[in-house]
Amino acid sequence: MNIFIFGGTTEGRTLSHQLAALGHAVTVSVATAYGAETQGACPGVSVLCGRLTAQQMPPVLSGAQLCIDATHPYAVQASENIRAACAACGVPYRRLLRPAGAQGGAEVVPGAAAAAALLAKRSGKILLTTGAKELGAFAPLGGERLVARVLPGMESLAACEAAGIPKKNIIAMQGPFGKELNCAILRQYGIRWMVTKNGGGPGGFAEKLQAAAECGAGVIVIARPQELGQSAEEILHEITQGGKTP
Repeated sequence: MNIFIFGGTTEGRTLSHQLAALGHAVTVSVATAYGAETQGACPGVSVLCGRLTAQQMPPVLSGAQLCIDATHPYAVQASENIRAACAACGVPYRRLLRPAGAQGGAEVVPGAAAAAALLAKRSGKILLTTGAKELGAFAPLGGERLVARVLPGMESLAACEAAGIPKKNIIAMQGPFGKELNCAILRQYGIRWMVTKNGGGPGGFAEKLQAAAECGAGVIVIARPQELGQSAEEILHEITQGGKTP
């Protein structure tokens, strides 16, 4: 079966390798060169690098017998575009879900702007682990107050610069991170507040909360979008039932 995966996530990478091992021809679309690097080389898996617009998606789906949306849980617009492209091409669509982590003890807000508004009323250094796209919402709080942990790519560094975050407050590293490293960062920068997303296990969410609790930092979680989909096990089971198109 020809399977097209919109990836860039840990679970998407794992599923692509599993499908290739079963003999399926897999194409994985990732937005950046960094995503292609982390996807890695695997027999039976082709990688298409470059952010696709809604108009560019239908042509690349041509010939696919199944499309799996394995984008980040918070990539709402990307998922909407992928669903629309699949509908236009008549390609079956499946959404790969990442289980959420328990949010006990954290404050949950609807978005980055709400988190910034909340922190504007509070004092103390802030660690942003939301990803580079949300940094602009926190710029009004003042760059010196912000510490950004982002992926080690030029897009991330440019977003930090645009948000006025000084270089000394930029941590460009690939996660996920264990509790001890999270603790070290919180202590090194004197962090009072951590802002994050519920990335579940692949995003090291539990370790973030554990570190914050140990270091006495508050946690603000940007609410995770509600969506329907399937686990990797469910998708694999469906595909392997006689090797038929779902």
